[in-house]
Amino acid sequence: MYTTMDNDVLNVADYRSYQGGYFRVLVNSSETGGAFSLLEMTLPKGVEPPPHIHANEDETFFLLEGQIKFFIGGKETTASAGEAVFAPRTIKHHFAIQTDAAKFLSLITPGGLQDYFIEFSEPARNLELTPPAGPPPADIIEIMTERISSRYGVQFI
Repeated sequence: MYTTMDNDVLNVADYRSYQGGYFRVLVNSSETGGAFSLLEMTLPKGVEPPPHIHANEDETFFLLEGQIKFFIGGKETTASAGEAVFAPRTIKHHFAIQTDAAKFLSLITPGGLQDYFIEFSEPARNLELTPPAGPPPADIIEIMTERISSRYGVQFI
């Protein structure tokens, strides 16, 4: 058992390490007939995705801890714990974590995109934030970009 930022005791075996943070799938799309998936993510500042467009999914973010500035379709919105932000499919969006870290729920509709996060993560060894020293190697970025584009319909801008 490990302790997270908010001192809840959690089982590390439920989590996967991703981009210097960690996440767990709370509801897999296989459980909803593909209707949605729900992830709980904890990420450090500086590992946010670049601007992108989802061809297939809407995303709803619900902040549990920290503060995130969202850029959606040319509009800026800053959300804090207890607030939600909606990013519709086909609209360019990205976000910037404003605090040292942020913990949020990510509701993805329809589901399935959780498979990308699982594919490019590994089982968590602990629930510590360990921001990478830099971006992944160029060959890994190329594989990730190709996969998220061809398999999941997400285009980086």
